[in-house]
Amino acid sequence: GDIVLLAKPVTLTEGDRVTLTTDVPVATDGTSKPEKLLYAVSLPPVHGQIEHINYPSVPNSTYSQLDVVAQKVSDVHDNSHGAGKESLR
Repeated sequence: GDIVLLAKPVTLTEGDRVTLTTDVPVATDGTSKPEKLLYAVSLPPVHGQIEHINYPSVPNSTYSQLDVVAQKVSDVHDNSHGAGKESLR
């Protein structure tokens, strides 16, 4: 089926951690199996990383819609000085 992805920007400042929710991002592929819908991070954050809450400080490049629904994925800013704000899109 068709895949539909809806997302809005998340803005982080130095040292912030934002848990991804179904507001950012949410996707559907026409099935009722969110655990099978996977995201792949093709362009990681410049000043931080995506992390799974079970593996803090470890960069994560894939996660499922089920992880997002369970609020187990975070965008973490690396607290680098002078980096300013960064948006995850």
